[in-house]
Formats: sequence, C-alpha cells, structure tokens
Amino acid sequence: MLEPAAHPVGEGDEPGRSSSRLIYGFHAVLGKLRRDPEAVFEIYLSSQRQDARARDVLALVESQGVRLILSDADRLDGMVGTRRHQGVIARIDARQRELKLADVLEGLDEPALLLVLDGVQDPHNLGACLRVADAVGAHAVIAPKDRAVGLNATAIKVASGAADTVPYITVTNLARSLREMQEAGIWVVGAAGEAEKSVYEIDQKGPVAWVLGAEGDGLRRLTRDTCDELAKIPMLGTVESLNVSVASGICLFEARRQRGSRV
Repeated sequence: MLEPAAHPVGEGDEPGRSSSRLIYGFHAVLGKLRRDPEAVFEIYLSSQRQDARARDVLALVESQGVRLILSDADRLDGMVGTRRHQGVIARIDARQRELKLADVLEGLDEPALLLVLDGVQDPHNLGACLRVADAVGAHAVIAPKDRAVGLNATAIKVASGAADTVPYITVTNLARSLREMQEAGIWVVGAAGEAEKSVYEIDQKGPVAWVLGAEGDGLRRLTRDTCDELAKIPMLGTVESLNVSVASGICLFEARRQRGSRV
C-alpha cells in the first residue's frame, strides 16, 4: 500500500491519467475519499504529517484500497505551486459522474438540507454557493442542466475544494425534481422578496430544500408555483436584493441555527 516518492508519477503512468486533475487540502481530499473513493486514482501525503487528520487519510486509503504515495514537501509544492495543500494532494477522475438525489438521501443520519439553484448563470456565483453549502453542511446542491452555468473550471476554482465535497446534481426538469423531493418528505421553500413570511419564520427543523433563483430574474414561475411556500430575507437598508450566494448562506445557516446542529 505505501509507496516511496522515489520519482514523479508521469501523465501516462496510469490508465485515465489524461482525464485527471488534482485536489488538495484535508477537507477536500477526505470528503472525496468518503463520498467517491472510486474516482480517486492516488493520494500524495506528506511523510512529515503524523497528526490526526493524516491518520484519517491513512485509514480511509487503507479501507478503500487507494494508492498512497508518501512525499516530501518539495514534491508537493511542485505539484500545486504556491497553493496551500496542507500536506495532502489527491489525483482524481476529472470526468463528472452522474449523481442522483436518491444516492445522497440514502443513508442520511439527519434531516436533509438541500440547496436548489434555479438557473444561476454566473460561474463565480455557483462556486460561491458551493462554498456556502460546504460550510453549512448541506447535503447537495441541485441545478437544472439547461439555462444554468454548469460546473465548469471557473466554478470549480471559486469553490475552493467544495466542488469535491458537496454533491452537485444536475436535473433535466427542475419542477419535477422538486415534486420528487416533496414526495420524499422534503419541504421545498423558495426565496422570494415579495413573500409574506421571513426566512426566520419558516420551520426548518425537518427536511428542507431552499430554492434560489438566477441573478436578477429570481425564481421562474413554474419553480415558484411548485414550492411549498415562499420566504423573504428582511432587507432593512436601501438595496433591493442580495447576491445568490449570500442569500443562500442566510437561508441555510438559519436552518442550522434552528436545528441546534454543529456546523
């Protein structure tokens, strides 16, 4: 299992290497090992790390049968430049895997907390929303395949590792997917400025999916009509709206506050 870092691993050493990319940092790497170990080609771990997080990586690598390469700091620095890798790097399959909501919901040990994005077009906003979802411990981000930006290179970069820790699910028909969530017992709440209730008046202790609209346009009519209820973020100043990632954070963290859960 343990392999010395005697020489750099070249791009042609392993099948599928041409479609691989690097992720780094303990949060991103541990999340990938736990959620999608089949997509991890190999782990590069600093030979100087002897702490608890390094032991967590070693335990997962052993249990999942992933190739481990112990490396020195210079080699790790050379792989990702000046980025803060924390002594761990993973080479993973760069091809996006089809993921279903049922895969995420199965095995949850707490009420579902989901973020649904209705047609977000800006990759920077998508990446920021993924970071918010990761920070709050949301179980997935769901978005339509059409009329939305998709998980491109810019979104992945802005997400700062969250694209590898938060399941990102694309769906063909968003309204139908919302109805499927409702059938699964998830309360679907749309964020809308004209709503009568505020986000702080919505009961979020049970399974909930927050639906936020695109930049400027907000929720589409069919999406709005499919939600169980609408809620607004109280605006006390002169601006009329917030960036979608900021709004996502307010809604999702209120759910965590109500549940009394550690984030």
